[in-house]
Amino acid sequence: MLILPAIDILEGQCVRLEQGDFDRKTVFSKDPIEIAAAWKDAGATFVHVVDLDGARSGRPRNLALVSKIVSKTGIRVQMGGGIRSREVLEEAFSVGVDRVVLGTAALSSPAFVVDAARDFPGRIVAGVDVRKGLVAVEGWTRTAAKPAIELVREMKDLGIEEFVYTDVKRDGMLAGPDLDGVRNLLSTGARVIVSGGVSSIDDIKRLKLLEKEGLAGVIIGRALYTGRVSLEEALRIAKSRESETLR
Repeated sequence: MLILPAIDILEGQCVRLEQGDFDRKTVFSKDPIEIAAAWKDAGATFVHVVDLDGARSGRPRNLALVSKIVSKTGIRVQMGGGIRSREVLEEAFSVGVDRVVLGTAALSSPAFVVDAARDFPGRIVAGVDVRKGLVAVEGWTRTAAKPAIELVREMKDLGIEEFVYTDVKRDGMLAGPDLDGVRNLLSTGARVIVSGGVSSIDDIKRLKLLEKEGLAGVIIGRALYTGRVSLEEALRIAKSRESETLR
């Protein structure tokens, strides 16, 4: 199970939003590069970077900054936010991004997502952002009339195997992950990375127990930045055998 510290970038700063609301933000650092370096020093191999400016505008605004994160720290980057065309996808890869999360595009341009997954095997993840069971798109500013599990099934039928699942109402709220929602998506046979709501080491332990069902990773944001979760401890649990998880 992979642990990915979250680095959400808005106007060049590392922030956390509450429930995806741009008016409810907390700035944790003015230097996302420094934050990425700190997570790497603590043992992380991947960070999950979201270009919030890009998610809202429809095109990434912080690729130069992401390029510096890669070049200055050497950490691997999974990135999402505003990547909705082949041109922009290739631009993200050109600056050193390892994996790209395609969210809005999964709903609006499924053929683009499928072609990308074919041409860049192992580097494309579909983002499934959910509000009350329905898919949220365009930086979570709009909710589509499509159930999340339906989108996952459609994407799986088209050859997409891995998904980032975010429960918008829990994101940034330290409310605990939506375990029922996670199990629902895992029931499709998809590999799932969970994002949103992690508030404690116990949450990591509970998610670890779903690894055998296809849970691939956990993205942790506010809980790391506020000190409620130790990255070192989360990494230890992620690497442990199931029999050791609840100790």
